[in-house]
Amino acid sequence: MKSLFILLLAAVLACSSASCQTEQKTGEANTVVSLLFIGNSLTYTNDLPHLVAKLGTQKGMEVRTQTLAFPNYALVDHWNDGKVQEMISTKAFDFVIVQQGPSSQEEGRKMLLDYGEKFSRLCTSNDAYLCFFMVWPPLDRYQSFDAVIKNYKDAAAASKAILLPVGEVWKEHIDRTNSHAYYGADGFHPSLEGSEEAAKVIMSYLFIP
Repeated sequence: MKSLFILLLAAVLACSSASCQTEQKTGEANTVVSLLFIGNSLTYTNDLPHLVAKLGTQKGMEVRTQTLAFPNYALVDHWNDGKVQEMISTKAFDFVIVQQGPSSQEEGRKMLLDYGEKFSRLCTSNDAYLCFFMVWPPLDRYQSFDAVIKNYKDAAAASKAILLPVGEVWKEHIDRTNSHAYYGADGFHPSLEGSEEAAKVIMSYLFIP
């Protein structure tokens, strides 16, 4: 199964920009793909993995998902728990999709970089591709959005991972429309519309539209 994604990975490593990643993807996705989502409430709110699997079905694919996500968890918390190492070591997953909080501050940036490298080595040794699910800041800290985008981009580049730029797509939409509809009632967790948009971005950056 993994051999069908070699061209995709080579394209991602060759180019860091979202547009270039999209242009260089080639070949057809396998009909059965296994994804492991690792994160926190930004992943499990509205059951994002299910929304991704649903889009896969619409494309004629079978997307199998498993989720390891807990409230307020960062990559360091998952790593220290040890469950993620067990799951990835089964070699059951094609893609491992990770996220933590916005990480606009230096501490969060350092965790993304340091644990991104740890996850990258673990994924590489178990025939999986690491992906960074870029998230977004709370609405009342919207001014930190550029730092969120930069830190996720830097972490993905440093660990040679696939970037899933959901946060960047959110910001472009919000700046263009002045609509906050992607945010839920608490101004941080995604609305269903926001999660659906996240699912579309994830699918479009992993597989040919």
